[in-house]
Amino acid sequence: MIHSIRFTCVLDTNVIIPIEIRDLLFWFAHDDLYTPKWSKHIFDEWEDVMKRKNVSKGEIRKRIGWANQAFPDAMVENYEVLIDRLTLPDEKDRHVLAAAIKTNANITVTNNLKDFPDEYLNTFGLSAKSADDFSTETIDLNPNVAVNSFRKLVMNRRSPDLDEYEVLDCLRRNGLNETANYLHALI
Repeated sequence: MIHSIRFTCVLDTNVIIPIEIRDLLFWFAHDDLYTPKWSKHIFDEWEDVMKRKNVSKGEIRKRIGWANQAFPDAMVENYEVLIDRLTLPDEKDRHVLAAAIKTNANITVTNNLKDFPDEYLNTFGLSAKSADDFSTETIDLNPNVAVNSFRKLVMNRRSPDLDEYEVLDCLRRNGLNETANYLHALI
């Protein structure tokens, strides 16, 4: 698998919610390691989680706006007609698969792999990867660019300002152990 801007990935809500994971994935996309995709359903779920975490309406609009502004072609349209035709262990995940099919994605990046069976996804030419596996593979295939992306993440991080090693610890706390260890070895 070759990562490039032609390599398209639908990002599930559960990899967008943790700031550290989202930032790393967004910086990888910013540096053309892959093309991110998402849907209105995914962003609605993201918004619901932010509301439950008492994020202000203004901050919610700002975060969603930044994502859409940074990646204006990421929003998948007209996928809804596929949702009811799909069969997944959790019906609530069908919209993610529908968006992936509609945009002809290569991978769905999700930390909920049990609800995206490989055998079923393969019938659509898709696979699912955890954020840790996807990020580790991205680093492996593009170590110089990936390290540069990570350093940009660190330099642009605010509230609080953290150094590289503190950000690596944040990645580990959010389940990106292999990714953090790999980056640690490269910096």
